[in-house]
Amino acid sequence: MKVLIVHAHPEPQSFSAAMCRTAVGTLAAQGHTVTVSDLYAQRFNPVASAADFAERRNPDYLNYALEQRHAQEGGTLAPDIRAEVDKVLACDLLILNFPIYWFSVPAMLKGWIDRVFVSGVFYGGKRIYDRGGLRGRRALVAASLGGREHMFGPQALHGELNGMLRHVLQGSLGYVGFDVLEPFYAHHVPYLPEAERAAMLEHWRAALGALDARPTLPMPSLDRFDDTFRPLAGA
Repeated sequence: MKVLIVHAHPEPQSFSAAMCRTAVGTLAAQGHTVTVSDLYAQRFNPVASAADFAERRNPDYLNYALEQRHAQEGGTLAPDIRAEVDKVLACDLLILNFPIYWFSVPAMLKGWIDRVFVSGVFYGGKRIYDRGGLRGRRALVAASLGGREHMFGPQALHGELNGMLRHVLQGSLGYVGFDVLEPFYAHHVPYLPEAERAAMLEHWRAALGALDARPTLPMPSLDRFDDTFRPLAGA
């Protein structure tokens, strides 16, 4: 299996970085080919702009998705985007590894999604969800956070973590066709003693060793909708 880990944390000594290293070592030991995009180390540019296209379909008005399609067809995507697109298209499993910031992902990772999930390749028109461009591949979110586990859930203070990250789990990964595995969450990380942090990494290592048994999150199926995306009667 070919694995791409997209790592988004500015501190190389962070627990998130330790999760990334653990994933690389564990998956490589299983015989998988592992590639890492360390966005901060690469100084990846997260800002989508007209500079992402060497040639414009419409030089007078920037419609980013349409320009993505045009650049993909003409081979004029910015080189840093092209490199990341190729990595995603080559992988069987995509792991997004990041700390949760303000109920969301770091701006660096959001910008990577904005620029790399290219319209016309990853999605477009009716090529979404189970008909998306990345169908047949799996994705896994591995996130660290400061909150305690009891602070998240249906009746808990902050609500459910999967709902909090729906914009990534469904709105990005599921939308383009990935089979999205149940996320791995590392809770209360900045406040844990070293022994508990080590135990959490062992839980992460065990999860990576049992990916085929990991549940997949439910996603919409276009078989239940008509050509205008209205629900079919009885669906």
